[in-house]
Amino acid sequence: MNTDLSIFHLVTQASFVVQFVMLVLFTASLVSWTFIFSKRKELNRAVEITDEFEEQFWSGVSLSELYRKLAAKDFEPEGIEKIFLAGYKEFSRMRLSGNVEPAVQVESAQRVMRIELLRELDRLDEHLAFLATVGSTSPYVGLFGTVWGIMNSFMGLGNVKQATLATVAPGIAEALIATAIGLFAAIPAVVAYNRFSTRLDHLTGRYELFVEEFVVLLQRQAHSK
Repeated sequence: MNTDLSIFHLVTQASFVVQFVMLVLFTASLVSWTFIFSKRKELNRAVEITDEFEEQFWSGVSLSELYRKLAAKDFEPEGIEKIFLAGYKEFSRMRLSGNVEPAVQVESAQRVMRIELLRELDRLDEHLAFLATVGSTSPYVGLFGTVWGIMNSFMGLGNVKQATLATVAPGIAEALIATAIGLFAAIPAVVAYNRFSTRLDHLTGRYELFVEEFVVLLQRQAHSK
């Protein structure tokens, strides 16, 4: 008795529940990889922009000149550039309004930069929760499909007079494929989530450090005549 144990045959012959579990896990894996590639590109871009901006910021150029240069860009500023533009715009507005204490000018600019920083972090954090969910739940979803498939295999033994390995093997094999697909979906998602979270934490530290350094410069400028 020849038993076809090819993966394609096992998947096509699996029960509806097991096939549905496989489809859900395969879809989750595809979506995860889409988010992984897009998030990797997004974070690389954010780091690149931060490096370029900090090089300009500490090059000795005046804050007003840097503001005009960034505001005149043909494309929308991103990341740390938006934090700087929001802060300096608010600082300039408060200074031009007149009769505003220097401390109030700086506090207002710092508050605006904090808001912009949180918005930027929310944007960069997008889809990370999905990767964490896939990484934590996929093995259990796959295990559910495996348990269901094995349960059906043993229930089917009641209809045969003599149980052999050839009788049980296909059902168990198709069930274990669900676990394999669950791990295939979970492992890249977990690795990517940890990697991206670490990079985002590092980028967050750079943003926060810039805000503090920029506030010091604004304090000096606010008290100058």
